[in-house]
Amino acid sequence: MLAAQRKAFLLERLARDGRLVAKTLAAELGVAEDSVRRDLRELAAAGLCQRVYGGALPASPAVADYATRNDVAVESKQRVAAAAVQLVRPGSTLLLDGGTTALAVARALPPDLAATVVTHSPTVAAALVDHPSVAVYVLGGLLFKHSAVTCGAAAAEAARGVHADVFLLGVTGVHHSAGLTTGDPEEAAMKRTLASRAADTYVLASSEKIGTASAFTVLPLSAVSGVVTDAPPDHEVLRELERAGTAVLRADPTAAAEGPTADDGDQAR
Repeated sequence: MLAAQRKAFLLERLARDGRLVAKTLAAELGVAEDSVRRDLRELAAAGLCQRVYGGALPASPAVADYATRNDVAVESKQRVAAAAVQLVRPGSTLLLDGGTTALAVARALPPDLAATVVTHSPTVAAALVDHPSVAVYVLGGLLFKHSAVTCGAAAAEAARGVHADVFLLGVTGVHHSAGLTTGDPEEAAMKRTLASRAADTYVLASSEKIGTASAFTVLPLSAVSGVVTDAPPDHEVLRELERAGTAVLRADPTAAAEGPTADDGDQAR
């Protein structure tokens, strides 16, 4: 089998099984394990998979610049946002991550909610300018233009003064073995800092992120209170999460029809 044929086979198998194990595939194809690993390295370099120990997982489609993510799974993110706002209680302090799913959460907060939102996302803060009863605190620092959030030492230092009731965490990948991942190490570190400042952390996971992985670990699933998602109830990764004790909060599949449309200003991640 030629290398191009092997790669096509690997991608088909990844789409079918959601995971590749190099040793098993080498035996099945009758080739050296090094050949399979080389194929996986080249596929990963092309953004077609995410290499992990022993093989590969599907690469997250959410690893892209902020403008590109605006057009990815808009209604899915609105459904997740509609479910996530139920976690925000009147009078509470919400730590809200950056990204377009978090932006959808900001725009879905009820107009009569009195609460405090702390965020390191200028776009999330701007979306709450006209909210009549939500106080907004912005964590300053170096602006990461790729994701439109502040990160680095100054932002982390500012976050250490926060004591929040809940943190709504955005990631690019959710997988029962790879955990919670994202595409940038500085952002991963900032997310961990924010999670340490809240009593509870819930993951915002639109369906395209379930079962995928990115290069940098944010947190293990054991460190969060639950995952908010609109992925199908029978999704094998969700079943694995629940078997491991992770709470899965399922979004209403009809919620997007009632939320803001993709044309209403900034779109959802």
